[in-house]
Amino acid sequence: MNESTSQTSRPTVRLRPNAEARAIRHGFPWVYANELVTDRRTKAMAPGTIAVLEDADRRPMGTVAVNPGSKIICRMLDRDETAVPDTDWFAARLGRALDMRTRLFDAPFYRLIHAEADGLPGVVIDRFGDLAVIQPNAAWAEALIDPLTEALIAVTGVETVVLNGTGRARKPEGLDERTEVLRGAVDGPVPVPMNGATYMADVLGGQKTGLFFDQRPNHAFATRLAYGARVLDVFSHVGGFGLAALAGGAAQALAVDGSAPALALAEQGAAAMGMSDRFTTRKGDAFDVMAALAEEGAQYDVVICDPPAFAPNKPALEAGLRAYERVARLAAPLVAPGGYLGLCSCSHAADLSRFRNASARGIGRAGRRAQLIHTGFAGPDHPLLPQLAESGYLKALFFRLAP
Repeated sequence: MNESTSQTSRPTVRLRPNAEARAIRHGFPWVYANELVTDRRTKAMAPGTIAVLEDADRRPMGTVAVNPGSKIICRMLDRDETAVPDTDWFAARLGRALDMRTRLFDAPFYRLIHAEADGLPGVVIDRFGDLAVIQPNAAWAEALIDPLTEALIAVTGVETVVLNGTGRARKPEGLDERTEVLRGAVDGPVPVPMNGATYMADVLGGQKTGLFFDQRPNHAFATRLAYGARVLDVFSHVGGFGLAALAGGAAQALAVDGSAPALALAEQGAAAMGMSDRFTTRKGDAFDVMAALAEEGAQYDVVICDPPAFAPNKPALEAGLRAYERVARLAAPLVAPGGYLGLCSCSHAADLSRFRNASARGIGRAGRRAQLIHTGFAGPDHPLLPQLAESGYLKALFFRLAP
């Protein structure tokens, strides 16, 4: 057993008297640095140390992972203060998560673990058939990657496990970026069936884990608008909405992205679907390409924009909302009369109301009138933790623009 997980030698940390102990008891999963007594002993703990959290009256509250260098100094792992995060402990959580996914999906392509909402704070695991990608975005998960990997293989039967240690979430935890194949081998992009389309996921060099499963229900809604349509997919990544539209019977789809490798994967996906003749790509800055298409007089029956997180945190909120407004303003003129515009945000700092208002302003400033016909969110393999607003990040708005 890892010494840091042994309950016999486990250290304790304690909340300050003014900390929100009630919120933690009611399910909030984090303790911020200003809520914890940070004496010399606590500050000396190694990142990822497993400890017992006590309230200000020294009553145990549960088992936590401690990172003295992070703003989120404690992450609640288990309400049982004697719990030991070993292989069996991981297996129990993975088993519960797997049970729900197998009820929801008829093929093993989904997000298996969605961090706090699935009881593994800071951990993301996406499954691609017999391959899984782990993102350990918290120091405790990085320290316990071996028992987590063993439990993942035992519970799911996957043969290949990739550690994807990239992304901005790792820096506040003091973690370096790294990508490593922990078990098995990766021969190339992995074909992923979803909504009738085929996507090619680069699990070693692509964005995040290689594919965004969260947009699955929004792709599905877009296919209902796509039959016989000319479709423009902006910020397309590996062809998310464009390939789904082709699967739904679109006459043609143009994918726009700044990444040549992502567009190459999109083209491979279209080829795997036998639809290369209806699929084209255009590399470039999305804002510049939309402006150029407008100058060319191009119009589409369906335009969908799925940009990166322009407002990843509160300090970036106002600039992010202006960026979302700009996306809507540039996209709206590209929609044919009576056509449809889909606008997405994956910024948790921009809540639904603010994102909707920014989108409506942009459409209005483009001189277009719109009906909001559908609001979408992440799929059920990306569950929300009700106590943690940050877990509800994805919004998708579909408008019909007046003739």
